[in-house]
Amino acid sequence: MPTDAFQGGHRAASATGALLLCRAQPESVALLAPLLRERMGLTRAGDRWTVLVPEGSPWRGGGTRGEPVDRVLTGWASALAVGSSWPVLALWWDADRAGYTLASGFRRPVGYVWLANGTPAGEGEAMRTFAARLGLDPVLDVQALDGLTAVDSDADGPARMRGLIAVLTRAGVALPAGLVPGEGADRLLEAAAQVPGGVRWIEGAGWREAVPVESAAGEPVGGARGLGVWVPGSGDPRARWLGLVQVGAGVPVTAWGIWRRRGGWVAAGVLLLAHGALGMAYEGVRGRG
Repeated sequence: MPTDAFQGGHRAASATGALLLCRAQPESVALLAPLLRERMGLTRAGDRWTVLVPEGSPWRGGGTRGEPVDRVLTGWASALAVGSSWPVLALWWDADRAGYTLASGFRRPVGYVWLANGTPAGEGEAMRTFAARLGLDPVLDVQALDGLTAVDSDADGPARMRGLIAVLTRAGVALPAGLVPGEGADRLLEAAAQVPGGVRWIEGAGWREAVPVESAAGEPVGGARGLGVWVPGSGDPRARWLGLVQVGAGVPVTAWGIWRRRGGWVAAGVLLLAHGALGMAYEGVRGRG
């Protein structure tokens, strides 16, 4: 798709969309993605990366009903990152702004924002922290990132995001065709459905809807058949162990969020606690049955 379709056009100014990039294999991401309770498409985005394409229901509706897309994505990225050993990068854009949030473990998320016309509205130090946490080149990549914080009348918000993704290609990111900043959630989902080799659909209702995972040809993708042993109801001890891990991670996350008055972290901790407890309870009841 030509990049000039986004330059100053109505679509770039009005569409709201988001992507979640996880530096992990699809099998690992598929285990935790149901925690978010949102329908998403999941597919590879490079050798070491996976992309989640959310349906976007939390920020639909407008007015007081919709939540800001940046707030939603920050909470989601934090929830995934604290429950795993890999970083999560949230990319988001709406009518007014575009930006990213990088969540990694229990560290404070780091991010940057541009206005819709491409005007930088963040701190340059955030870019350097971003590069350090992802292990990017401290010279070449940091110089390219610094360029994204400079005034450029020819680059709007989506163009800045594409520049960020171009830097990430040197870290192994390879987004499938059609998954580009500036598109709305519906268009992104349509593009995800056309990814060669198939896309996994993670349902918001819970763990069991995420399995089995199949390609367009009806076959398990990337060894997804083995994911079933981790899912509540599988009868495998590892499913209960995963619930225990989630509860163990959820307690300190919730406590830290309450102490620091950070709603996103509280929400992430509660999600981990709830899903972990439900998974353990389900396996316990099943075991007695």
